[in-house]
Amino acid sequence: MTTRKHTALPKARTLVEALPWLTRHHGKTVVIKFGGNAMVDEELKRAFAQDVVFLRHAGLRPVVVHGGGPQISAQLELLGIASEFKGGLRVTSPEAMDVVRMVLVGQVQRELVGLLNEHGPLAVGMTGEDAHLMSATKHYADVDGERVDIGRVGEITEIDPGAVRTLLDDGRIPVISSIARSSDAGEPSGVFNVNADTAASALAAALGAETLMVLTDVEGLYEDWPHSDEVIPRLTVSQLETLLPELASGMVPKMRGCLHAVRSGVRTARVIDGRVQHSILLEIFTDEGIGTMVVPDPDPCSDGAEATAHHTAQGTE
Repeated sequence: MTTRKHTALPKARTLVEALPWLTRHHGKTVVIKFGGNAMVDEELKRAFAQDVVFLRHAGLRPVVVHGGGPQISAQLELLGIASEFKGGLRVTSPEAMDVVRMVLVGQVQRELVGLLNEHGPLAVGMTGEDAHLMSATKHYADVDGERVDIGRVGEITEIDPGAVRTLLDDGRIPVISSIARSSDAGEPSGVFNVNADTAASALAAALGAETLMVLTDVEGLYEDWPHSDEVIPRLTVSQLETLLPELASGMVPKMRGCLHAVRSGVRTARVIDGRVQHSILLEIFTDEGIGTMVVPDPDPCSDGAEATAHHTAQGTE
């Protein structure tokens, strides 16, 4: 007697393939930097929200950190406020800072919280100002070796993750805008615009996260850009350190954030293509994975040898 062939069997195989990854990541904190096309494409936004809710119901503890570059630029243009970049960072006047705050908290965050909460009372929005989560001091850009004032742009000096941990323990999904309170004694009520990649990596380190995931608009870190589109699947901290000076400017804060996170005890940091629907699930729950993963240097006592990355690696935005 033959068994009937069930058409749904491939779905069961897919679920079984995810089992070891579900076991490995259960109860672990995952910090996700939401950015790139995933922030502006409606289908990608909804897929992202589904992925994050799936992580939560699969037993992980996701935290989302977001910026909002395209939305901020559009609003500044609408209001006739000049927008320029120096050293890869947005020059943020006090007038522009008001717009940044309004867009990040009132537009980008609210939309994402709404998408997540379509699946239940899960997401809670906050900024780096809330509960002194992120403190920062004024950051100066380096342009051709010169120190340049770029306004209300901050460099994180301290993370107090207590409020985020409380939300995670309560089963919530924190959604955090990359705005920090000033730690400068002369302006206790001041705020700074903080690079979201930097904010996500600092928070991942403070939370002792299992993984930092950075969504971007490329497949990962390329081996020999623009001559090749081959992606480096895996890098150690030392290999990435060597490559950093050669990277395209748009990838520098992302890879520097990955480097900081892994150096600070985060198990892995990954740059993944946010243009691919459900890229987060593909990266965490499948054998293949996508993007570029940064891992700690191997223990010198172990026998495992790491593949050496090409020193011509480049990234692009």
